[in-house]
Amino acid sequence: MRDTGEFLFTSESVSEGHPDKVADRLSDTVLDLYLGADPYSRVACETLVTTNRVVLAGETRGPDTITPEVLAEHCRAAIRDIGYDQPGFSWRNAAIKVHLHAQSADIAQGVDAAGNKDEGAGDQGMMFGYACRETEALMPAPLYYAHLVLRRIKELRHAQDASVAGLLPDAKSQITLRYVDGHPVGATSVVVSTQHEEHLDQNEVKALVWPIVESCLPSGWMPPEREFYVNPTGKFVTGGPDGDCGLTGRKIIVDTYGGAAPHGGGAFSGKDPTKVDRSAAYACRYLAKNVVAAGLADRCTLQVSYAIGVSRPLSLYVDLQGTGKDVDEVKLERVLRELVDLSPRGIREHLQLNRPIYAVTSAYGHFGREPDAEMGTFTWERPDLVPELRASFGR
Repeated sequence: MRDTGEFLFTSESVSEGHPDKVADRLSDTVLDLYLGADPYSRVACETLVTTNRVVLAGETRGPDTITPEVLAEHCRAAIRDIGYDQPGFSWRNAAIKVHLHAQSADIAQGVDAAGNKDEGAGDQGMMFGYACRETEALMPAPLYYAHLVLRRIKELRHAQDASVAGLLPDAKSQITLRYVDGHPVGATSVVVSTQHEEHLDQNEVKALVWPIVESCLPSGWMPPEREFYVNPTGKFVTGGPDGDCGLTGRKIIVDTYGGAAPHGGGAFSGKDPTKVDRSAAYACRYLAKNVVAAGLADRCTLQVSYAIGVSRPLSLYVDLQGTGKDVDEVKLERVLRELVDLSPRGIREHLQLNRPIYAVTSAYGHFGREPDAEMGTFTWERPDLVPELRASFGR
């Protein structure tokens, strides 16, 4: 983003009940099931959801105890947890078809460690990480608040709070912020579309949503009421997979930085940590966040690249976007390589990724979340490299 002048920037979020996010949740449910049984399982699971139907497809390598029946049982539990028990999509009677098969031997021979060969990347590609000082979570503000609004609605809905009575799982948010000289100063518009029961009209839904948005934004940031849009079509009763087909990996910008930073193009959900689309993107966020948390810059973008079957990254690029605090970016690239082994094995061991920790990442963003030491989730959000980074640059 620009550092001077005035401009507007927009990001969106989608809820756990959005059909694409239902698909992401089910793909990560499959992944967690395999990693819980064998931490070295290989999974690349894609999910399609539509009216009362779920299709799981892809490649796996893991315990034979994970049968189609077991997978279907866990998928039903996930759908129930999201809150879908509607005529067009219900955990009780949705047809669940499993079309998972063995991982390709050609891919396996490139990825697996053997003899003196370390395990290689599961695919080629480039991955990005980003951090900035716009929020305490070191995330871009438009996306951070868009996530926060939907997460708060979800929490109230799961708690069966009367303040959201009648709201259903499928929802989207969009927040436009005004920036002055690179800093967000307020919202110029807010859009929230949320599925609801038939008896609620548009004004009633708006009355439910307004105080939630107001509580999530900083004081004084609410837009004029005329720029607060709730269910702009007027009605949103049919939603979720019954209203729109959902697929794994269609919300990659929602999952990362809301458009404020580059994206390599690879989706995350349903992929085990040998897939650098996921693990290296986590590592890049980890490094970028620690650079900013250490006070070395106000913004940091990282890129790494890999070749399938090759363990070492082909490149590491750091861009402080002119916000570095007397930091040489070439030296910083070297220091980061020394602090963290960016091979697939090095990443998964450093961030402890071979665990069933992924279902919780499938909605409300993979980044900017609080690490949970007990659950082992969001390890890539730990600022534990800060002391070493500061020491490396005499801070």
